[in-house]
Amino acid sequence: MRHLIPSYIRVPVIFFAIAALVEYFVDSGDQPAFMEQPLVLLFLLLVLLVLIAIEGIVGAMDNILYQSLDEEAKKRYLASRTKTPQFSKLKALYSKLAGKNRPIEEEGEIILDHNYDGIKELDNNLPPWWVYSFYISIIFAVVYMVRYHVLNADDQFVEYEIEYAEANKAIEAYKKTAKGLVDFNTVEVLVEASDLKAGKKIFEMNCVACHKPDGGGGIGPNLTDQNWILGGGIKNVFKTISEGGRDGKGMVAWKSELKPLEMAQVASYVLQFQGTTPAEPKAAEGDIWVEEGAKTDATNTNENSQEPNETTADITKTVDAVVTNN
Repeated sequence: MRHLIPSYIRVPVIFFAIAALVEYFVDSGDQPAFMEQPLVLLFLLLVLLVLIAIEGIVGAMDNILYQSLDEEAKKRYLASRTKTPQFSKLKALYSKLAGKNRPIEEEGEIILDHNYDGIKELDNNLPPWWVYSFYISIIFAVVYMVRYHVLNADDQFVEYEIEYAEANKAIEAYKKTAKGLVDFNTVEVLVEASDLKAGKKIFEMNCVACHKPDGGGGIGPNLTDQNWILGGGIKNVFKTISEGGRDGKGMVAWKSELKPLEMAQVASYVLQFQGTTPAEPKAAEGDIWVEEGAKTDATNTNENSQEPNETTADITKTVDAVVTNN
């Protein structure tokens, strides 16, 4: 079969097949492997040179072999090179599917009496491939009707809604792990040293003029106490950095200057000032901020702490009554 495919087709096909396998097994990111890794490019060039060399060597050997033959052998050799393979099995399958139609010379024997403006009809058998396709279409139609109109399976609209919902879930899950796509609803405190270091750098470049390097506050409020003007916690701090402070007298919005990841980093760094002691702390501004979970715990603790007091009061009343009676 080799002589049936020219070398100018055979060599590129083999080369690109090998290149595709290399690309499949070599993890190179977004770019093709030969662009990311020079060794892969050198390997592919070497493969191409080897293929060309093999074609040249085989061609030379064929020529030497041909020259060594006598005239009769040369004729047989050339005949074998130009012989068209007989695909007997494919031909047999084609004949079976095409059916046994009457040749045009015998159409007079199967012509019908119908005549439509000169158009006559032949009583010829349909080819088996057409008949089989018709039967398959009937079976498909029955299965489709039973599945979607009798058993009420999910149609394409329901499937679309399901896939749309799954895609949204996947997007939300991706956003939770993708730091660069966070907003004030999904942001969480970053605790990695690299993020806090980046947040410190951003703070020193943009925030120390108003809040001082130690967070003690100057033009801006003190960041070390428990009081917050626009709410504390990572979500409120992120939103304040992104959208800015109070109209006319708060800090400007940084969403046009900083990326979401950078705002999350500097917000996480700002929260590190909580509980520290600055050199010149500014007076507290705003209200004391307590996380929602902490508020609930504090409320429960107060409620529980009242129970022993009530019990003690009851005991005291009982003792007083006994002493009075006596």
